[in-house]
Amino acid sequence: MTTSDDSPKFRAEGFVKWFDPGKGFGFVVHDDEGPDILLHVNVLRNFGQNTVADQSWIALEAVRTQRGLQAVEVLEIRPPSAGMTAAIADLQQSDPSEIARLPLSPARVKWFDKAKGFGFANVFGRPDDIFLHIEVLRHCGFADLAVGEAIAVQIVEGARGLMAAQIYPWDRACDFDGTIEIEDVQSA
Repeated sequence: MTTSDDSPKFRAEGFVKWFDPGKGFGFVVHDDEGPDILLHVNVLRNFGQNTVADQSWIALEAVRTQRGLQAVEVLEIRPPSAGMTAAIADLQQSDPSEIARLPLSPARVKWFDKAKGFGFANVFGRPDDIFLHIEVLRHCGFADLAVGEAIAVQIVEGARGLMAAQIYPWDRACDFDGTIEIEDVQSA
């Protein structure tokens, strides 16, 4: 990224126009209605995510470069507005406030196939597979997951076994001093 030393950072808020994990970048339409802001995957990774869902609200720091506006730091991401509805039918019987109170468990993506619409993760220190559904990903602001990616999940017992009801960037599973707490999934 080519910036001039006199190009100060500025805060911008807006919506993800599109993000292509395969290409490694996307664009944000910001509220000031200026030109779109380039969002590179490395900036997103510094925030703790490899992808972001289209239409997610985003707050970021950007700079003006010779090629246009570019994000240099992501400050906050909120998933596309979905209200308090369940992401998939398997979760419709679950109370959103009960899901919100579930412990966050750190996990690693075992595999995820966006075309098939699902994949699995493993909670650190546990052998159980946790089912990951594409609609839950989108509901939580992700577009895709990479094999080996660290995430935080809130887990429920679904009709076919353990499944992620919510998915977050991995650092949400850390407590205030940075140590990881592994919750007892069986109590979830």
